[in-house]
Amino acid sequence: MAALVVTVLVALVTVAAGQCPGPSQLQTADGTRVCALLYTEDSVYYDNCCRGKSVVVDPGSDVPYMPVGYSGRISSLVVGTDCELTVWSRSGKEGNSHLFLAGTVPRLQEVERGIFSNWDNAIRSYYCTCY
Repeated sequence: MAALVVTVLVALVTVAAGQCPGPSQLQTADGTRVCALLYTEDSVYYDNCCRGKSVVVDPGSDVPYMPVGYSGRISSLVVGTDCELTVWSRSGKEGNSHLFLAGTVPRLQEVERGIFSNWDNAIRSYYCTCY
């Protein structure tokens, strides 16, 4: 539990500075890897993305139903180094899916999900793995 708190604090300090953390920054103080961070807010200004509440995703997390208050509310995300995050547009890992490789996505509205939609506020389940 302490490691989770440390990770969240590191993420909040980075967000307070106004930038998304980099993939290599997703680890706890003791070096434990974090697979991804999912954020509820973004901005038209990239320096103000990765804000709001966040979900810390551990390696091997298989979540068919988002935690209460986060389903359909994710607007920014960061995937850790040597990790992959698969997301789905419907609960139960159904609907459209998308694979995010290691990197930062400050605005999910810029990632297409079909012809007329995007991934902003669309994630309802996920699986994250690191190698």
